[in-house]
Amino acid sequence: MNFYIKSNLIDLVAKEIFPAEVKIDNGIITSIERIQETPTTYILPGFIDAHVHIESSMLVPTEFARLAVCHGTVGTISDPHEIANVLGIAGVEYMINNAKQVPFHFFFGAPSCVPATGFETAGAVIDSNDIERLLSMDEIVYLAEMMNFPGVIFNDQEVLKKIASAKKFNKPIDGHAPGLMGEDMRTYFNAGISTDHECFMYDEALDKLRHGIKIMIREGSAAKNFETLIPLLDHFPDQIMFCCDDKHPDNLVEGHINFHVKRALEKGHDLFHVLRASSLNVIKHYNLPVGLLQVGDCADFIEIDSLQNLKILKTYIRGQLVSENSNSLLPILKAPILNNFSCSLKQASDFKIGVEGKTIRVIEVLEGQLITNELFMEACNIDGYAESNIQNDVLKIAVVNRYRDEKITVGFIKNVGLHKGAIASCVAHDCHNIVVVGVNDDDMCAAVNLIIQEKGGIALANGKEHLNLPLPIAGIMTNQPAEEVAETYIQLDRRAKELGSKLKAPFMSLSFMALLVIPQLKLSDKGLFNGKTFEFSDVFVN
Repeated sequence: MNFYIKSNLIDLVAKEIFPAEVKIDNGIITSIERIQETPTTYILPGFIDAHVHIESSMLVPTEFARLAVCHGTVGTISDPHEIANVLGIAGVEYMINNAKQVPFHFFFGAPSCVPATGFETAGAVIDSNDIERLLSMDEIVYLAEMMNFPGVIFNDQEVLKKIASAKKFNKPIDGHAPGLMGEDMRTYFNAGISTDHECFMYDEALDKLRHGIKIMIREGSAAKNFETLIPLLDHFPDQIMFCCDDKHPDNLVEGHINFHVKRALEKGHDLFHVLRASSLNVIKHYNLPVGLLQVGDCADFIEIDSLQNLKILKTYIRGQLVSENSNSLLPILKAPILNNFSCSLKQASDFKIGVEGKTIRVIEVLEGQLITNELFMEACNIDGYAESNIQNDVLKIAVVNRYRDEKITVGFIKNVGLHKGAIASCVAHDCHNIVVVGVNDDDMCAAVNLIIQEKGGIALANGKEHLNLPLPIAGIMTNQPAEEVAETYIQLDRRAKELGSKLKAPFMSLSFMALLVIPQLKLSDKGLFNGKTFEFSDVFVN
């Protein structure tokens, strides 16, 4: 298909804006001519999410793309370690094959840490031999986030083999080192790791930037680091990229990387610095075949109304119009079901925990952060069992092994805020066992059983009230249309807040409470875990 477009062209390579006529032949930009006319619209390279887990949207790649193009996104750097923790290499191949069905630039990584630690149960293992095989594939463009930073620092041979494979194939290595600074930070990144999306402190990001590391400013559904880190953009414009990491379906309906861009511009940051962080810096770092509005490039660009409103009028990928006026032109495609789920229905008594001391360790949830704090509080002793204390907002949290029948682990959590009922999720990074928080055992059990019956999903239970969103693909995604998924999710989110949750995204926050590689205190199917010391902790202190 051949066509031309007249608009004000934002050239991120030359850092200039000029009226131009751009000709596209068979998806390639064949000429760019400056014109004397004064167009009313602007064209610029499409946005790229520098680090995202597609699975966290609960959508398969084709449906994720169908929403993302409406916001000017033309590509993603996608780490498929969520589905890999469930299905191994077969899960990675599932994502690649599904992604190929739509005109969208999906760039997948080889999941470096499956499972993320040895302190939890996953559905699969991806070892260094598997990593070698994945990195040899053209569809795999990088080694995904190396979460095992202790393994890097202390020269774990299996970890080093994975890094060596990435170097062998000349593919970038993504980092994951929350809070790491000083000599340990330098040792970690000197191994060949070149990015980090986990910075939550200004000084931490500054330390890494000065060491030459590319920092991704993350603003997702749960982790929100934009306000803290965006002041660094104009000081290190070539080292900053924008990412979401995890985006739930309701938030993806509203926006994507375009939100980063709008907010940064509203704060007065340099236009070219902002737009480069949303596309050019990502393309150059990962050596991507994505167009930058240059002659000979693939025709990947967006048309906007103005630099003030930044309203996405049209999105083009490989010269194909994929979105117009917020309407996606990509088709709805059905995806096959693939899963790994095998555990029996539970009983309320399975969630009991006997009192073994007066003081308990409590996970403190922090709004907008993946990190948690460790608190010490008095146990609520009722007839010899430790129970939720609604008055102090200390609730029970439990993790249920989804891959086989095992004893349920139980702990305590603060700041979820429920006054009634329970919420549960099988979207529980990274192993995707079932995590549940509730005020009583009956509702916790009911919410968990809703998920077990559907072999995946998120759920809410409050007495006779039962709500759920089934996720039959790996227990974490669905093949239903994105709009329907978003609407059901919105209902669950709203109801959780009506039951008292104070969190902006209760289910997304819940999904990270089993993520052991993020300090400080988390809960796996094997027990309460300290992410700083990398060892289990007792629930009861004395």
